Amino acid sequence: MKTALKTASILSWFNLIWWSVNLIGTLPTVGRMGSFMIVALVVIASIPLNAYASLQLHKSIRHPSIKLSSQTPVGIRFVGLVAEIIGFILLLAGLVVLLNPQQLLIAIKDSQDPAFSGQLGTTKAVRLMGGFFMFLGLTVCVNVILNFRLLRWYYLVNQSDIRQSDNVRQNDES
Repeated sequence: MKTALKTASILSWFNLIWWSVNLIGTLPTVGRMGSFMIVALVVIASIPLNAYASLQLHKSIRHPSIKLSSQTPVGIRFVGLVAEIIGFILLLAGLVVLLNPQQLLIAIKDSQDPAFSGQLGTTKAVRLMGGFFMFLGLTVCVNVILNFRLLRWYYLVNQSDIRQSDNVRQNDES
């Protein structure tokens, strides 16, 4: 469990920092975005929210005297599900880009203004972008799955502690 906790902590910190910086970087352009893009930003915000809630869980696991808030498990589950879906979409998008870089370049060229046609990337650059999307999707998916497992483990340990303390109390009373 130590390996899972350490891996989940590293991924949670990465997701928290990476996605928070990118979301904060897009805030100045929110006024010019359409309502769809604002909704997309709110949905993408589930990734750093899940990472923060997961870090609270990790703190409670490392230091049993620090109890987990009653809202944190719900946040890890619900927000984690949304983050998992986004991670899976990123993973699939990266795979599609990796498998079809030429078609993507043609589609970009057809949709762009002719003045920008000289700024198109190469197939190698498109593949790097696809690999980076897959990396981001994988970090989100693995982090959410590990944190679901750690939350389950946390509850199992706490339930066994409660049962043991109840048995001790019953033995003391008799």
